[in-house]
Amino acid sequence: MRLHMSKMRALLCAALVFLACTCMLPVHGVYFDLLEGQRRCFIEEVPEDVLVLGKYVSMDHSKLNLNAQGYVEPNHYAGIIATVTDPRSEQLLSHVMGGEGRFGFTSIVGGEHLICLATNTTSWFGQTRTFRIQLQLDIGEAAQDYSEIAKQEHLSAIEVEVRKLNDKIRQIRSEQDYQKVREERFRDTSESTNSRVMWWSIAQTIVLLAAGAYQLTNLKGFFKTKKLA
Repeated sequence: MRLHMSKMRALLCAALVFLACTCMLPVHGVYFDLLEGQRRCFIEEVPEDVLVLGKYVSMDHSKLNLNAQGYVEPNHYAGIIATVTDPRSEQLLSHVMGGEGRFGFTSIVGGEHLICLATNTTSWFGQTRTFRIQLQLDIGEAAQDYSEIAKQEHLSAIEVEVRKLNDKIRQIRSEQDYQKVREERFRDTSESTNSRVMWWSIAQTIVLLAAGAYQLTNLKGFFKTKKLA
């Protein structure tokens, strides 16, 4: 009996691990060049109440003029500014960091979030510096640190996998709700557009009929005046 239970537990653990691996959200990572004084922005579509964690590393760490403690020098530094704007054009965060940093936010409303990185300096003289940036975005379940959660809550491996699956299910439901709202908005927009096109066509037809009737009336009066009819 114990052997059978141990086999069932092992199979359950393997199934949970497999589902967790197949259901994980993809991690978005990009490399790009950031010119000093300019801003690079990325649009990320996120449902409501979803955690987003961003990590970046400057490949040109020496250009940032960091001190011995790893902090940016206050007088002549070239720090990286990370800003996030939600679909309502409200700024969720704005942080100045050094050559390597991380930022996170939880979406208040679903939609397209604008994530921007920029330097807080501009070269007035000399050559403009270029920073090679690596940016990684983890969304939803992928942004959770389950190893830290397991330590704090004393969870076993199976309990951690169950927690991952629960978070993934919540993420999928949130995504479905968001897509449902988007579909409703698209349907309302399509119906409104179709209605406007129909009424515009009816108005054009009425105007054309009225213009035709007016022209026939004028021609008939003209012929009567000239005694041609």
